Amino acid sequence: MFFRDRFNVTQRDLERYLSEALSRSGEYADLYFEYISTCSLSLEESLVKSATQGVSAGCGVRVLSGERTGYAYTDDLSPEKILQAARVAAQIAAGPSRAPSFGISEQTATRDLYPVLSTDEELPARLDLLHRADRAARSFDPRVFQVRAGYADERRHVMIATSAGRIAEDFQPLTRLSVVALAKQGANVQRGTDGGGGRVSLDFFKKVRTPEQFAREAARQAVVQLEALDAPAGEMTVVLGPGWPGILLHEAVGHGLEADFNRKQVSAFSGLMGRQVANPLCTVVDDGTIPGRRGSLNVDDEGNRTNRTVLIEKGILKGYLQDALSSRLLGSPPTGNGRRESYRHMPMPRMTNTFMLPGEDDPEDIIRSVPRGLYCAAFGGGQVDITSGKFVFSASESYLIEGGKITRPVRNATLIGNGPDVMTKVTRVGHDLKLDQGIGTCGKEGQSVPVGVGIPTIRIDRLTVGGVG
Repeated sequence: MFFRDRFNVTQRDLERYLSEALSRSGEYADLYFEYISTCSLSLEESLVKSATQGVSAGCGVRVLSGERTGYAYTDDLSPEKILQAARVAAQIAAGPSRAPSFGISEQTATRDLYPVLSTDEELPARLDLLHRADRAARSFDPRVFQVRAGYADERRHVMIATSAGRIAEDFQPLTRLSVVALAKQGANVQRGTDGGGGRVSLDFFKKVRTPEQFAREAARQAVVQLEALDAPAGEMTVVLGPGWPGILLHEAVGHGLEADFNRKQVSAFSGLMGRQVANPLCTVVDDGTIPGRRGSLNVDDEGNRTNRTVLIEKGILKGYLQDALSSRLLGSPPTGNGRRESYRHMPMPRMTNTFMLPGEDDPEDIIRSVPRGLYCAAFGGGQVDITSGKFVFSASESYLIEGGKITRPVRNATLIGNGPDVMTKVTRVGHDLKLDQGIGTCGKEGQSVPVGVGIPTIRIDRLTVGGVG
């Protein structure tokens, strides 16, 4: 096979490494081989600020014994170094039992959710995208005085072999283009951002979403914020727009439904399986099978096929996102959500593309139903306490709703609430589900992985808004 040639290993080698990993204790072991090439470019003040390319490769060895986990990795793919990593992982997880002998059988991905990216595109073709974005943002409005554009892509080859006798191989491309625009009016300086991508080729930026579209949107946001009022404060009705505002759902709800937090009983959703945790209008899914999406994978980082997992169905908690360790300890099947940043990291339950399904309401009717409130079109940063579910999010683009109409833009608005509580306060769900454009990166315990989010227009009653107005 191609990847085994790339990593210079045979089936016999894999069995030898796994046997060494199980030599002291293990009930289960796996090997994660990775080869990744990256390209990163940035443009500022219409000049190329940085351009880097790199290659890395390595192997991570994991051993599970009960609740104990041993993990070691090496960036040297020689047999001696992989065996040494296997011994270290075995020692860390050392326990009383030994696994029986095993053999590896073939199991490869049978689907292709993303294209193989062309490798014949030269650096100038990528740089041209950034220059086009720079020109478009600057021409949008004379108040736009600074533009930063960035491009990044990676081609990741992975191979996973497990003591359960499985082997999986995958090629995982990822591409992203982002634009930041600064606008100035007197001493007032405001910022707008936009971008997109996914597991796509450069053709995506020529035929689907162009640099000019991203640039004009970033510039528009910055210019709008120049006229914004200070956000009001207090409890009010909040309407979330479709798409990127789904990041609130991801952070405030999605993380709390990852199985490791729940088996440790530290999630606000722990012990609530089968119970009402949201308004019946709400159905939330995690789907790693959507072609081309940033969070999609043919197989997860443990070699399991990704799935469409229903987390909340009509307000009822139906499932958690599982990795191999959690599924073993909880007696539940894996959901294809074992993910890791690289071979240097252990896998853990992580989201892929997480979103709320559409409802039946017309988005305009939802706005008309609000006599006074806040409409949030985009979010910046935020913080969430998984144990309590409490969150604080800053809205990067928001507007007042007055008399059932979206009126004046406001700035410095923050949303303060509790994830499980907010889900019970959703009173209207639009039919306009939209996924983000392919910019999401999720952090957890020091690891970052690409994800997708999405939401239709939704109305949330009695949510606390922090502001200075």
